[in-house]
Amino acid sequence: MSAVPEQSESERRAGLTFGGNLRAAVFGVSDGLVSNTSLIMGVSGAFADARTVLIAGAAGVLAGALSMAAGEYVSMRSQRELFEQQIAREREALKTRPTEEIDALARIYHRRGVPLDIACRISKALSTDLHAALETHAREHLGLNPEDLGSPYGAALSSFLSFAVGAGMPLLPFVFGAGARAFSIAALLAAVCLFVVGVASSALTGQARLRGGLRLLLVGGGAGVVAYVIGRLLGVSV
Repeated sequence: MSAVPEQSESERRAGLTFGGNLRAAVFGVSDGLVSNTSLIMGVSGAFADARTVLIAGAAGVLAGALSMAAGEYVSMRSQRELFEQQIAREREALKTRPTEEIDALARIYHRRGVPLDIACRISKALSTDLHAALETHAREHLGLNPEDLGSPYGAALSSFLSFAVGAGMPLLPFVFGAGARAFSIAALLAAVCLFVVGVASSALTGQARLRGGLRLLLVGGGAGVVAYVIGRLLGVSV
């Protein structure tokens, strides 16, 4: 009987992890796309040649991706250290105050509808083994899974790759030497990608997909237009 709930819980957590990673990837692509599109439009607006745009865009991809990866690593590392500290305190409490911890866990189950006598028996049974007790108390008290606290390296790599993919899209026409048409193709490609990523983001958050696609297209496109105008003014002044 106990195998079924354990399996469904495992599947639920796996789904949440996958969904969280997918959201991070989609939003990373979105950030890279908007930021590097604006950079490329701004440099192009300053009457820069294709080679200059390519160098600036490549620098934008690398700098942005590294910045995102570093920020994600520091954030995830700090979060993991906080979780580990909380779990360590929970472990110490189980060693030094086992009766209090058993009673606290029983009260949690009782608040969820389990009769008090049964909740006490469950709590005592779960607390006979320190490892099992720590895992249970971490999940129930802290809302944490000790086996899955998140990887700083994985988060950094995911952020780096997703940002680089998004930032590299508007740069492709310049990479493949589209010549005088590179700017127009880049603008069109960026518009299509902005709309697609906006639709994907809205699908993940449960919002209207068409509205989400148009919203990101307007926001990202507007940022690109502003950057182009500023670049053009700066180019004229120089």
